[in-house]
Amino acid sequence: MSVISKVSHIGVCVSDLERSIRFYCDVLGFVRSETMSDVHVEGEPSDTLLKLRDVKLDAVYLERDGFRLELLHYERPRSPSRAPERSMNDLGFTHLSVQVPDVKAVLEKLDALGVAIDRETVIEFGGMTVAAFVRDPDGLGIELVIQH
Repeated sequence: MSVISKVSHIGVCVSDLERSIRFYCDVLGFVRSETMSDVHVEGEPSDTLLKLRDVKLDAVYLERDGFRLELLHYERPRSPSRAPERSMNDLGFTHLSVQVPDVKAVLEKLDALGVAIDRETVIEFGGMTVAAFVRDPDGLGIELVIQH
């Protein structure tokens, strides 16, 4: 028996909120949530919930295909200037996976848009590009996989 009634969202901490909104909306096709309002919080009770002090943050909810992504930008305390390098076997969430009809064509489009592509992750199978990783503006891995 499950103790939860519904999964709500995944949160991603970002260094530049507007840049990340543009990336997730313009590049990946997310839209701002119509059911969840943007949130600005300061101090308590967020300090206690987040185990931080003197919190000041903005959160924006984006949605796509029934999936909700919360972008979190901390004015205080500031996030590190650069996200730590993560290996795929590090504990915790490692990446966001999306299906695309043509991985090679999507990689070409993303390259033209200046999106960081992990070229060493490109997988070819049967003469077709079937998977690869790209990075969001803060380095979060986004796996592109061929749509079945």
